[in-house]
Amino acid sequence: MRIILFTGKGGVGKTTVAASTALKAAKEGKKTLIISTDPAHSLSDALDIQLSPEPTEIAPNLYAQEFDVYYSMQKYWNNMRNLMNTIFRWKGVKNVVAEELSVLPGMEEASAFLWLEKYYNEGTYDVIVIDSAPTGETLTLLSLPQVAKSWMTKAFSRKNLAVKTVTKGVKFFTGVPLDKGLEEMDELFQKLESIQKVFLDPEVASIRIVTNPERMVIKEARRAYTYLQLYGYNVDAVVINRILPEEKVGEAFKYYLTSQKKYIKEIEESFNPLPILKVQHQGREVFGLDQLKAISSSLYEEKQAAEVLYVDKPFEVIENENGYFFKTRLPFVGEEEIELKKFGDELVIDLGNRRRSLMLPRFASFLKLEEYRFQAPWLVISLVK
Repeated sequence: MRIILFTGKGGVGKTTVAASTALKAAKEGKKTLIISTDPAHSLSDALDIQLSPEPTEIAPNLYAQEFDVYYSMQKYWNNMRNLMNTIFRWKGVKNVVAEELSVLPGMEEASAFLWLEKYYNEGTYDVIVIDSAPTGETLTLLSLPQVAKSWMTKAFSRKNLAVKTVTKGVKFFTGVPLDKGLEEMDELFQKLESIQKVFLDPEVASIRIVTNPERMVIKEARRAYTYLQLYGYNVDAVVINRILPEEKVGEAFKYYLTSQKKYIKEIEESFNPLPILKVQHQGREVFGLDQLKAISSSLYEEKQAAEVLYVDKPFEVIENENGYFFKTRLPFVGEEEIELKKFGDELVIDLGNRRRSLMLPRFASFLKLEEYRFQAPWLVISLVK
């Protein structure tokens, strides 16, 4: 199976590019599913077809789905939802508020991951294309397993009682058996960790960043690339969308065309050696399979939509006589933005408002952090015996 996720700043045309990619993969004979993880769904509009929380066949080999967190929890994780709902009500939270709180933070993103885990293990599709939310929400999705564990640790404080002890108390007061909810919650975290490993495999999962030839959008694309490298995900292409064709625009767009040329060159230089895919502005709203087909042909030309376009290595371990060098790739940042700490076998890298924990081999707990230095684009960390 191939999984391709499209991300980028809101409004750059991720949905159009993702839908075009899915359509081309289906035309190439691969059973393809395109799914939207954006709470503000626009996939139905782009396809000009009404979608549901379950996959809908919309063309030969092509299926589409828009996630709904409440539907997903009701169908697959109702025991866990009841667990959370009951505990909140036991704590004195009113019914309506308890119902809302029972949807855990990040559950919108988690439901996407859990559907993907299901499809991956069942081998239902050859290709899954993900039309993701804007960059910030995508990063939340991809870092979700760690965030979810952190939330649960805080929600059920070890200083008070173990979760099972709490639920026994809840059962005593409410008469509701909650062991199934706990088992479902444990299973949920296991599935999240499992599918995250799939996303970290560059032969299976690729991320493609969609941008426009505009200053603010390019900055967002660079930031996204930096964070995705920090988390270890493979970005295999950058898509420049809505390029105005010079021969079809008048004098009014003369300044824009000049800046567009400059920004396209900047994108090509900045993201080298990543493949740069280009889509011309269509001069109209794009919706419906016919219009998407025209874009897919120009977007990939002779390439297969689902092929791995590029494989990078964002993390390396190098042994020397005194210990180890750990290298992680962080493009588009300065040394002053990076802060690093070591706790046992864990390295914590802070980069602006983003944090990544790198779990090292267990023997690394006995190594000391000697130094770290930034040799653009590599952060080099020296651990000695």
